Amino acid sequence: MGENKRLRIVEGALRTFLTYGFARTTMDDIAQAAGLSRPALYLEFRNKADIFRAVGQDLLEQSSAKAKEALRGSGSLRERILAALDAAVFDLMDEINASPHGVELVDMENRIASDIVSGWRDVLVEAFTHEFASAARREGVVLAERGLTAASLAEMLLDMLEGMRMRGECGPGAREAADRMLLLAETAIECARDARMTEAAG
Repeated sequence: MGENKRLRIVEGALRTFLTYGFARTTMDDIAQAAGLSRPALYLEFRNKADIFRAVGQDLLEQSSAKAKEALRGSGSLRERILAALDAAVFDLMDEINASPHGVELVDMENRIASDIVSGWRDVLVEAFTHEFASAARREGVVLAERGLTAASLAEMLLDMLEGMRMRGECGPGAREAADRMLLLAETAIECARDARMTEAAG
């Protein structure tokens, strides 16, 4: 498949899904948005579900790349992970929630693209795990001694956001909740550092 043609289809389909929702969007709508004939569209994709998956794949690959870029930036652990969440989660959800068909699109994502979402989540967990582990090492902290792991902190953060998303709580409240949890994670690492220093001094 020509990359330029695929990009036109994916971008056109995204606009169409956001405007009409999944159920009301037709292959004709997508073909028109992409500037292609209907037969030409069928040469590239078998059906609307395959196009929806391609849209999801592209969006989530872009969001995870933006998250990794944010993590390479300056600032504290909390600031960098929050910036990564802005890029990977909150900006994307704002775009979906701005559509009158946002709830339907999220439902379809869970029904026909759950494997893509799961892979995206794994990428974020790995990236955040690395950040938590690096922060602990810098502070001379062994998280396991405190009943924690870097992976568990990353998993808890994303589990919390997923729960809020499923309840439709994806606005400023979700970002504030993530900020509070990151503050707790930073505090836990700092407390573990202080306890280790006290034990060493004793």
